[in-house]
Amino acid sequence: MGIDLKDWLNSIYQTKDDLTENIKDYPPFIINRLLSGNIDTVLFANELNERYTMDKDMQYKFLLYSIPKKKRYSPYLKKQSLEDLDVVKEYYGYNTDKALETLKLLNKSQIDYIKQKLNKGGV
Repeated sequence: MGIDLKDWLNSIYQTKDDLTENIKDYPPFIINRLLSGNIDTVLFANELNERYTMDKDMQYKFLLYSIPKKKRYSPYLKKQSLEDLDVVKEYYGYNTDKALETLKLLNKSQIDYIKQKLNKGGV
């Protein structure tokens, strides 16, 4: 059984445990994407994106030994609840990508206004 994504991240961010015995399961693209979500690790991700042909082992060890030990939040790991996405899609007639961009621009009162306009009443 392979190692979970959170185990790879915890190894790089906090525990500094070397998991190279399972390096065949290491997902470099996903890890770099998650690293790019933090201001203090984005440059490490950029360095590895420029050197994407490096072995997985070398990429992992670079991150393991370069990034200081610290608790960090990875924004892409937590599944976002986008209950208002369907409301925005229906109101504006947008596809999912455009609705996601629009949802970032709307505040709570604007979303409530849209919900009120789309309320058809009844049960």
